[in-house]
Amino acid sequence: MTNPVDAAWHKVLTFYGESSRPGELPLLKPFAELVRVAHAEPLLRQLAPWAGMWELHFSRCTEAPFTWDVPYIGTLTDSRYYVEGPSRSSRRIAETDSAQVAVAMVVDRLPPGCGPAFVGDARELAAHEKARDSR
Repeated sequence: MTNPVDAAWHKVLTFYGESSRPGELPLLKPFAELVRVAHAEPLLRQLAPWAGMWELHFSRCTEAPFTWDVPYIGTLTDSRYYVEGPSRSSRRIAETDSAQVAVAMVVDRLPPGCGPAFVGDARELAAHEKARDSR
C-alpha cells in the first residue's frame, strides 16, 4: 500500500512540479519552483500537501477535511510569494522573492510536534489527539 503522504506529494509534484507545459500559465513556473522547494524540506515533506488557486497548503492529516493550522504559501502575479495563515482569516505574514525564504517562514511557524501526517481527516485527528492527551 502506498503511503498517503507520498502519494499526495507525487500528485502535487506531477501536476505542478513541471514549469513548462503547452499553454503555460504565468504563475506556473514560480509555483513549480515552490512545490519543488517545499518537497525538499523534510519537515514539510512529512505533511500532506494540497494545492489550489496557486497556493500550496500543508495538512497534518491525509484526507479532507484537512487541518488549517499550518501556514500556506501562495504565488503572486509578479513571480513573488506570500505566506499566510494558518487560516484564511489570518493576516498575511510576509511577501518574498524567494521560494526558499517562503518555505523557511512556514517551517518556523509549524505547530509543536507537527508531523508526520495522521492518516485520516481533521475530525479523526482531533479525536485521536483528544484521546491521546486524556491518558
